[in-house]
Amino acid sequence: MNQDRQDSASNSSIIVCPDGPILVRGDFDIVTPSGEPVPRQRQTVALCRCGASAIKPYCDGTHKLIKFRTSPVPGDADLNP
Repeated sequence: MNQDRQDSASNSSIIVCPDGPILVRGDFDIVTPSGEPVPRQRQTVALCRCGASAIKPYCDGTHKLIKFRTSPVPGDADLNP
């Protein structure tokens, strides 16, 4: 790994936010399933996990409106067979 790549890797991270997006920080390529690059304007971006964003693959905050949850809610009827 060259020194520039190594320096940027040490500043790179992927953070999974509870009930929210995945934050991608650093030198990562974001591509479509067919391999086409997705335009990226910033070093840190938020990727949608709820599927409701109008600007997918990026998050637009819709997860808050639809009350997206990443973990089961205690007492949820679907959890009790």
